Amino acid sequence: MKITGLNLDIIWKNKTANFQLIEKELQNQEADLFLLPEMFSTGFCMDASEVSDRNQESLEFLKKMSREKNAAFCGSAPVEDHEKFYNRMYFVQPDSQIHFYDKRHLFSFSGEDKVYTPGKERVIVNYKGFRILLQVCYDLRFPVFARNNDDYDVILYVANWPEKRVGAWEHLLKARAIENLSFVFALNRIGTDGNNLFYQESSHCFFADGKEISQKQGNIVSAELDVKELKSFRNHFQFLNDRDSFSIEW
Repeated sequence: MKITGLNLDIIWKNKTANFQLIEKELQNQEADLFLLPEMFSTGFCMDASEVSDRNQESLEFLKKMSREKNAAFCGSAPVEDHEKFYNRMYFVQPDSQIHFYDKRHLFSFSGEDKVYTPGKERVIVNYKGFRILLQVCYDLRFPVFARNNDDYDVILYVANWPEKRVGAWEHLLKARAIENLSFVFALNRIGTDGNNLFYQESSHCFFADGKEISQKQGNIVSAELDVKELKSFRNHFQFLNDRDSFSIEW
């Protein structure tokens, strides 16, 4: 399975402009799965009443792109649902199946927890022979929530993770891959947002041993994932069999 992510310099609070930019950047790209950053249509914005989708604008865009590219599209957007706001990560398949995950760990440092509602479900999607765990940005700091119970092969992270804390981002991504014997594909935004926070290029794909396997060209980061290679690695290093058993209380 080929995953292609777009290092997007998100235009602040401008959905139409971001949709146009994404189309332009991806027009000559082919993949099985395209990944877009956290809140790809607006930027990481706490003005939820102003920017949140009320008519599924971002979802409709992902559905359109999925049809045109005959590929899955994944990314998060601010959404209003039953008078509550969510940071919602969509996974749209070309066969019209739609999955979504509402960000569980809200970034209290920015006040996200005061505006958005946390999700209550851990979401794993089956696609192209891979079991894929959906995660958003700050979720990365909470390894218990992402612990592999031998129920997934890939973790997808979409993020707006600023340059000033990028060291933590990169170390934790590699740790999640190693401890969970999993592929980790993590897409961060680039550029400067409406809060004057700078984001450097820091998207990665790691194999289960922590090895970087992504290739980068311009704003495109891609990786080829081989499930047979992963299974062979897991059969040799059966560390997941020794994992601690536990349950999470919500």
